[in-house]
Amino acid sequence: MSPAIGAALDRVDGRAKVTGAARYSGEIPLPGLAYAVLLGAQVPSGRIIGIDRQAAMTADGVIAVLTHLDLPRVAARPRLFPSLAGLTAHGQSYFPMQDDVVHYAGQPVAIVVADTLERAEHAATLVRVSYAETPALTLLDQGREQAYEPEKIFGGLVPGRNPTRGDPEAALRDAEVTLDLTYRFAVNHQNPLEPSTTTAVWDDVDRLTLYDSTQGPTATQLSVAELLGLPPVNVRVVSHYVGGSFGSKALIWPHVTLAALAARQVGRPVRLALSRDQMFHSCGHREEQEQRIRIGADRNGRLTALTHDKIGLTSHFDDWAETSLESAAITYACPNYAGGYRLVRGNIITPTFTRGPGEATGMFALESAMDELAYAVGVDPLELRLRNHADTDPETGKPWSSKGLRECYQRGAELIGWADRDPTPGVRRDGQWLVGTGMATAAYPVAAPISPQRARARMYGDGSAVVEAGISEFGTGALTAMTQVAADALGLPVTRVRFVGGTTDLPNIAAAVGSAGAGATSAAVHLACVQLRDQLIRHAVADQGSPLHGADPADVVVRDGRMCRRDAPQVGETYAELLDRNHMPDVEAIGTWTPVLPMASDHAMHTFGAQFAEVAVDADLGRIRVRRLVGVFAPGRVLNRKTAHSQLLGGMLWGLSQALLEATRMDPHTGRYANENLADYLVATNADVPDVVVETIEVPDQVVNPLGVKGVGEIGIVGTSAAIANAVYHATGRRIRTLPITLEALL
Repeated sequence: MSPAIGAALDRVDGRAKVTGAARYSGEIPLPGLAYAVLLGAQVPSGRIIGIDRQAAMTADGVIAVLTHLDLPRVAARPRLFPSLAGLTAHGQSYFPMQDDVVHYAGQPVAIVVADTLERAEHAATLVRVSYAETPALTLLDQGREQAYEPEKIFGGLVPGRNPTRGDPEAALRDAEVTLDLTYRFAVNHQNPLEPSTTTAVWDDVDRLTLYDSTQGPTATQLSVAELLGLPPVNVRVVSHYVGGSFGSKALIWPHVTLAALAARQVGRPVRLALSRDQMFHSCGHREEQEQRIRIGADRNGRLTALTHDKIGLTSHFDDWAETSLESAAITYACPNYAGGYRLVRGNIITPTFTRGPGEATGMFALESAMDELAYAVGVDPLELRLRNHADTDPETGKPWSSKGLRECYQRGAELIGWADRDPTPGVRRDGQWLVGTGMATAAYPVAAPISPQRARARMYGDGSAVVEAGISEFGTGALTAMTQVAADALGLPVTRVRFVGGTTDLPNIAAAVGSAGAGATSAAVHLACVQLRDQLIRHAVADQGSPLHGADPADVVVRDGRMCRRDAPQVGETYAELLDRNHMPDVEAIGTWTPVLPMASDHAMHTFGAQFAEVAVDADLGRIRVRRLVGVFAPGRVLNRKTAHSQLLGGMLWGLSQALLEATRMDPHTGRYANENLADYLVATNADVPDVVVETIEVPDQVVNPLGVKGVGEIGIVGTSAAIANAVYHATGRRIRTLPITLEALL
């Protein structure tokens, strides 16, 4: 039997999805179902001075119009804490509809519940809310003078200032070459295909079931239970299929609990689905930010000093900034380093995870700056990176658990034809088009949950197995990859294994965020299956009726569901034969993986890769067309080659979108985004997609988790935008330091 891990197995849930059998949170049929529509504040700052709901209340089919005057107070103030911890995971430390204060435009101020969605939507247009508006701050530049240095960011997990190495200021003064560069980033929104949706059902006066589109069913369970003052066992969350997330469903936002409160108020099941425009101000975003990098180097391009500072716009209630400095701080060997964050409080919802949170922006700044340094000292950009390669973690001195970056550089350069590149900017033409090639390093930390991760494996009397863990499938192929992990550990064909997830009735797994889902879940699944396999082997060698009686358990292996002696494969029996003879209908085991947190490890843990891009720029009009993208990555062990390729490809195309298209534009007069729809918020389409080559370099890693899985969900986006921007410079000789790169900037 060939190994299941690493095979390009088709998705086990593919048929259900393409035939419509897969039920999403907005498709659960329930008797007596009502529909809720949120009404958002029309001003960014102020107080509610009146709500006229009479016309809405008398509209056909309306069951209730709820405001802060109707809803009970929540039992606890939500605490912003990333869902990777495996604990409560609120998106912000403010819960709306508890008083008359408005903190941001779009903040929920009323809920209309009706017997159909159309009637609820119509009635919501009849509600009249009056405000006493107060001055608002919605743009970074409006509050620059009020910026402060937070003690901690990222839900309190990351210090507001990175550890300093050496004396960067002195090293900058003494450097032979210095650069002082500033990069700006527009707000980005995640825009999954399925808007966030919650269906709430009270099974009893204090027992709640939530069908929720979430990256972490357990995180939803714990967060909602805390707000409602219920024991977690009284809240059940079901989330079998999720139509994309990219971070918008990684934390738990107020609409989930509001759906539960509305269902309790009206005494029947309630479905609350955010509209597309509500997704722009209800589930966080990648914050507006600016980063400044100062580089010191010798004339050969070797780094002697690096400072990296970021300023970003956050909400009034949370010190949130995505961690843009952490990977950039350790990518290259540099003896003198300093970096820190500053924040401006604004009238916006708290920002949140967006794919590649931090690294997608921080590595753009660093890799653009490295490209500028390469041209300043006259060294090939790839050679410059090799000269500054970090053989150990520059921050701690620890060895890498695995790396593979040099191999990624080499293979990527071969695939893009880097050796044939004329280094002079603006000289290569293809008719009207200026053609350029650029590259960048990709880096992303290997994260691990704080809490233990569990899975359950059960072998049935016919020799088939079911393996369970409380994860949701939100497009990554997790159900398929975990089926492969279980099959290998049990020694079964994948057709004899079924993996089940999607509900809090199953063993706890932390939310799949930060590319940690594959590593955490596979570790628990692997350990559960190994424990079950070894339990059955021990039973066989102790069973006098077994051909394996008396054998050393360490000398027994399993192939195709058959236990046999390693030195005599003809001696053995199947799982089914053992269970049938002993009248055992099933046997089960629980596997628990307790992660070693990165800071407690003797090794530094990061995923690395190399991105290359070829672009063509219209010499007259400034139009940019990406012709080729090449990404080579070293993500540890690959569980499923097909789904991993899909994840890396999708990340790279998002990086293209980030580089050239994506920007949410704030209207400072209204405090709302001017393009809160998919017609005006531009994303890459098939017409924008070039020839893309994705490869992986598998470097064994014995440290990160039992199977050496680092994850591929984020690393694909990191470095793509910088490679494209560097290629644009190579094509045109114009350096653009703002994302997205626009025609206006080039012209």
